[in-house]
Amino acid sequence: MEQAMFGAGCFWGVEEAFRTMDGVKDTKVGYTGGQTEDPTYEQVCTDRTGHAEVIWIEFDPAVVSYEQLLDKFFTIHDPTQLNRQGPDVGKQYRTAVFFYSPEQEKAAKEKIEQLGKAGKFRAPIATEVTPAAKFYAAEEYHQRYLQKRGANVCH
Repeated sequence: MEQAMFGAGCFWGVEEAFRTMDGVKDTKVGYTGGQTEDPTYEQVCTDRTGHAEVIWIEFDPAVVSYEQLLDKFFTIHDPTQLNRQGPDVGKQYRTAVFFYSPEQEKAAKEKIEQLGKAGKFRAPIATEVTPAAKFYAAEEYHQRYLQKRGANVCH
């Protein structure tokens, strides 16, 4: 098993998009990339902790590749928006790839370059690519939030 971690706005819909992929064994929503130890949702929402709302993924690379996860990541949000996704505004909603290995870092940077050259987006990609920091799981009521409510999308 391998790990991946992405920030793509509000984590509820992002989790659902990845949770249902073949080869994804587990997902958790949470926070990473900031300076506050063991942050709460309320703290992260202030946009003062430095953390991003993220999805942590455990996946089987024999079934789904990291590149396929990247493809999903770049199709489920707008990677050109800096510190926002739709109506959600703040650094906690930034677009980010938090890599666990040099291979993941390379794959993410290559994907961004490919998408940029292909002209897929009307603005430059703002996705940050940074080493995975400590992951703090969000409160239980956030885990599988949409699944618990019988929904598969936020909007």
